[in-house]
Amino acid sequence: MSDLPIHAVLPDLLAALRDRQSAVLIAPPGAGKTTAVAPALLAEPWCTGQVIVLSPRRVAARAAAERMAELLGEEAGQTIGYVTRLDAKRSAKTRVLVVTEAIFVSTILNDPELQGISAVLFDEAHERHLDSDLGLALAAEAQGVLREDLRIVVMSATIDGSRFASLLDGAPVVESEGKAHPLTVKWLGARPDVKIEAAMASAIRTAWREETGDILAFLPGVAQIERTADLLAERLQQALVLPLHGQVEPAGQRAAIRRDPQGRRRVVLATSIAETSLTLDGVSVVVDAGLSRRAEFDKAAGVTRLVTTRASQASAAQRAGRAARQGPGVAYRLWEEAAHAGRPAFDPPEVVTSDLAPLALTLAQWGAGDPTAMAWLDPPPVAAMAAARGALQALGALDAEARITAHGRAMARLPMEPALAHMLLFAAERGQADEAAQLALLLQERGLGGRGEDLARRLDRWAGERGSRAEGSRKLAVRWAQMAQKLATRGKSAEVPLGVLLAEAFPDRIARARGASGEEWLASGGRGYRLDPASPLATAKRLVIGDAQGEAKGARITAAVSLEDEEVTRFLSHRMEERHSLTWNAAEGRVEARLERRLGAIVLARVPDPKPDADAVVAKLVEVVREGGLALLPLGEAAKALIVRAGYAGLEALSEQVLLDGLEEWLGPLLAGRRDLQIGAGKLHEALLNRLDWNERQALDKLAPAEFRSPAGTSHAIDYGHEGGPCVELRVQALFGLERHPCVGQPPKPLLLSLTSPGDKPIQTTADLPGFWRGSWRDVVKDMKGRYPKHRWPDEPWAEDPSLKTKNAFNAQKRT
Repeated sequence: MSDLPIHAVLPDLLAALRDRQSAVLIAPPGAGKTTAVAPALLAEPWCTGQVIVLSPRRVAARAAAERMAELLGEEAGQTIGYVTRLDAKRSAKTRVLVVTEAIFVSTILNDPELQGISAVLFDEAHERHLDSDLGLALAAEAQGVLREDLRIVVMSATIDGSRFASLLDGAPVVESEGKAHPLTVKWLGARPDVKIEAAMASAIRTAWREETGDILAFLPGVAQIERTADLLAERLQQALVLPLHGQVEPAGQRAAIRRDPQGRRRVVLATSIAETSLTLDGVSVVVDAGLSRRAEFDKAAGVTRLVTTRASQASAAQRAGRAARQGPGVAYRLWEEAAHAGRPAFDPPEVVTSDLAPLALTLAQWGAGDPTAMAWLDPPPVAAMAAARGALQALGALDAEARITAHGRAMARLPMEPALAHMLLFAAERGQADEAAQLALLLQERGLGGRGEDLARRLDRWAGERGSRAEGSRKLAVRWAQMAQKLATRGKSAEVPLGVLLAEAFPDRIARARGASGEEWLASGGRGYRLDPASPLATAKRLVIGDAQGEAKGARITAAVSLEDEEVTRFLSHRMEERHSLTWNAAEGRVEARLERRLGAIVLARVPDPKPDADAVVAKLVEVVREGGLALLPLGEAAKALIVRAGYAGLEALSEQVLLDGLEEWLGPLLAGRRDLQIGAGKLHEALLNRLDWNERQALDKLAPAEFRSPAGTSHAIDYGHEGGPCVELRVQALFGLERHPCVGQPPKPLLLSLTSPGDKPIQTTADLPGFWRGSWRDVVKDMKGRYPKHRWPDEPWAEDPSLKTKNAFNAQKRT
């Protein structure tokens, strides 16, 4: 294996690590960095302890260790060992230990000095997993403070070496050219009208006919792999079809990675697990669906969901490179070449898409007062970290100052997400650690116990399963339970049902059915969820949701436990609260008060509230008016006129917006003791008038007087809401003797005069009284004299004395 490209630069890397603490190694796929670098370090004078190699996935970790051991002529577990969550092979002789990233984080938290470890190698660092970024930040800090002799090597095929070098205090960058085997890319184009499984089966058959060598096909998930395998079983019966994903038993994974002993041609159907680290012996053809499935934390729903997206350009390059690792290769892509440039360049780092509660707990355990001061390529988003700390405080893991508590330290020692760790400790206090550990593992290991939403049924099925994965998972659950029992204080309370255990982890996911079909559910956290109506859980009245996938407004429940009403009442009373609720009954025009017993957003019982909080009722009424507007109030004519006058005068104090903003001040006192808005019109008018100070009232009377005083001594209300401007209606005789047209406002504006007859019938409307007297008045006189002969109709009304009296009464008054 000395002809591997990595051997050409190993001397440079070894020399760099003799002089410096850290180095960055860039080597393309197939260069041999994963299997060659760690063994080469063992002979260095500074390397007196173990070399830890971080691998992004369990399959890759085991495969890398087994390949290194094979090159040494040994079995895994001797000089070369590995540790993953479900499997481990190591001994006292082990010098190189391949571990998953999460295992390393746990290791450095338990031993910040990393005693007995000489070097830590971060393989495939470009994938930017959260545990990889975190592990690098912790290792760099340990190196700077506790272990100056610790070597750190960051390795990848596609990373921006300068960024990592800068992060590691200017570490030297060593780059391998790699072995340039020819790679041909064939673009098959997208077929939106065809399901991905059918399109992939067709593409694989094409590659089978046109090429030689084994085929590696990339699909987004396990379900797509299984459906594609079924199609190939029908249409390509001569192929040896092998799945490769995290749920496959170790023996099956090894079969997918290695050539077939009988020489049969393989078709390996893989998730992105085969994208990096692994070399699949004999593969020279890649068929890529162009899709990736990654976990993203949905902040709204509070769940981590799997999202299927277009694979990035970097991911597509890694996949295609699998075909040319051992010789010339061909990559078939199920999208158009012209669309390739529109794909994202890289996948986003997990630190910006993941639930940061585990990170926040780890940093609190580490004692990182200011996480941004640590060595991050991309620092954790501030808002997401704040939300994560809040979630941990709700679990009792952090105190009010975000410092880790004793309970939080116990949680951090359990290798699982904080919510499940809290649940496991809660269960251990009640002697139910075994049950809770199994439940926690079932939520983290897809496929255990088969499929289906009912976690209780899956637990039962898992108990009867055989095989190394099922057995290994059970042993891991036992270890978790034993860890929790050592950390917890026994005997606090009696045993609780399975659903109550899960509710302790996810109290915001206690849900009730919204209908008889069991399809729609409302969770205590206020979110809506959906359940397959054919699910056995659809008949339950209440559920505790362990996992859900899809958008926040209708996330699909994928794992849950049923909960009986009696269990809620007995075991979850500490999570219940009494709440006084107020609602507005628009039909009856009044506030209705209810006393509710609630579990978060779920109402368990509701009865009339005989003594609602008076201030709360007033606040509710104010809210109703603010939302519905002043039209909801029984404003009398005087109040309406006052508001209109103020508007004409330009007084903002009585504008609708200002009045709505100040409802608490002027309307609130009138609502005391009421549940409706039926306030007397006089009180409303007085309250509005009191909104004006002395100067404003003076301005109002000057700029928009309420009445017009006629020459005859009569008073008439001015209508400031008239479409033609301020208008007053009065009998024409009241204006006799008036030569100039009356005006209002500043600057003065003619008052629109709506003139009527002695019988109060409209005569004419005018904004020019002198013009009316000397113009159309003559026509009016002709018409009115015959109708109202007892009244005066002079030829020159501007020269007459004003009076509403008849001619005889007017003349008699004049004689006296």
